[in-house]
Amino acid sequence: MNANLASIMPQVLGVWCRQEGHDVTLVCYTGFEDLLSELPSDIDIIFIAAFTEAAHTAYALSNLFRSRGAITVLGGSHARCYPEDAAQHFDYVCGFTDREALRDILRDCSHHRPVGIQVSSKTQPRTLPGVRERWEFIEPTLKKAPLLKMVPMLSSLGCPYTCGFCIDAVVPYQPMDDQGLREDLRFLRTKFKQPMVAWHDPNFGVKFDAVMDMIEEAAPAGSIDFLAESSLSLLSEPHLKRLKTNNFRAVLPGVESWYDMGGKSKTGGNQGIEKVRQVSDHVSRILRYIPYVQTNFVFGLDCDDGAEPFELTKRFLDMTPGAFPAYSLLTAFGRAAAVNLDYQRDGRVVPFPFHFLNNNQAMNVRPRNYSWQRFYDHVIDLCRYSFSTRAILARFCGTQGVTSRWMNVVRAISSEGWGRCRYHQEVRSRLDTDPELRPYFEQETDRLPHFYANQVRKDLGSLWEWLPEGALYHDPNAYLKSESPLVKIPLA
Repeated sequence: MNANLASIMPQVLGVWCRQEGHDVTLVCYTGFEDLLSELPSDIDIIFIAAFTEAAHTAYALSNLFRSRGAITVLGGSHARCYPEDAAQHFDYVCGFTDREALRDILRDCSHHRPVGIQVSSKTQPRTLPGVRERWEFIEPTLKKAPLLKMVPMLSSLGCPYTCGFCIDAVVPYQPMDDQGLREDLRFLRTKFKQPMVAWHDPNFGVKFDAVMDMIEEAAPAGSIDFLAESSLSLLSEPHLKRLKTNNFRAVLPGVESWYDMGGKSKTGGNQGIEKVRQVSDHVSRILRYIPYVQTNFVFGLDCDDGAEPFELTKRFLDMTPGAFPAYSLLTAFGRAAAVNLDYQRDGRVVPFPFHFLNNNQAMNVRPRNYSWQRFYDHVIDLCRYSFSTRAILARFCGTQGVTSRWMNVVRAISSEGWGRCRYHQEVRSRLDTDPELRPYFEQETDRLPHFYANQVRKDLGSLWEWLPEGALYHDPNAYLKSESPLVKIPLA
């Protein structure tokens, strides 16, 4: 995990465990540390928070520390999405985790094997330790960030929207305590000349006026830089003026689809080119107030068909050159969303190893309206268009501020832009030339192609030898089977 994007919940657990009287070591793994030397050798119990793409690293660490007698606990989105699989490798697997759930684990603190215990609170925690309480864990993490040092904060949990692919769609929205947030912002101003706060809310600004009142009371205008992920529906011009006054430097609104998500993008029933025009006008307006805008798109949705979704995105880029496009391939993360049950009923979920489920390295839902080859042709064509020299120059000229301009350039020529183009091209080529790939994609076999197994081995490095046997495979229909044990899954 990039140190600038470090998760809040491990820091929260660190505070709670200290308050319960335990000695705590926290390591933010950015992919470069030697975990075997950074983690203590005499661990009694280890908590690991992991996104699904880090699941194999987590499984290997659990196996290693179990061999040394430690109790292992998994939390984070992978634990919520794939609890059945994770329970094969951990003593405890956590869903929503409040302080009482943590106490239950610490009181029991015993081995549960061969299948671990699933632990979950009924709701998200009502309160969380703030920045001041988490500072002992935040500060060493920020030292790993070479340039931008962003402090993670939450003004809310849950989300009011119901996007079918999102893990937060079914989590009730709840604001955090205003007074605690004020104190945290004031505290940060004692630690930095110009703090930078990244709001980790699934959707920032739902209670817009209340949140902005809190910020304005805690910090003079311009004294803190802010970044947030929000929706277009919340970014009206009066709101944008207030965000600019309070030094919001970047927003990341979700467009998602040109045929769906109209409520989130404030486009009503408009679809296709009409939605493109409306969203482009809106994003152009945002760029007049906020220097950095990333627009998020998802491809492979069942509403997509033919070249049009990709061509419309090109039109949007031409009309809105200052926006940086972030593309995700549709991914069904286990229990993350109810719509995943539909994909599993249709037998369309491909069992790609967790290591590749990061919205880009693999799309694990067989597309409804495309062949795999045609789908990748469209994705590659759009990526080339989006990160061509012409597009990079247009984005540079269409963005205000030196930092924002060069951030766009760096992202375009790095692994996020050109790198993903190269990766998609390799996958597309192998669909024609590698005899193992196409049958796997088409679900004619569940035998993992060497192309993917070799990548996992390379990325895990010394942890590869600790990856449990069979961990590269998982049941892609475990969610459906848990809901309806007698269901029959079609093979194709």
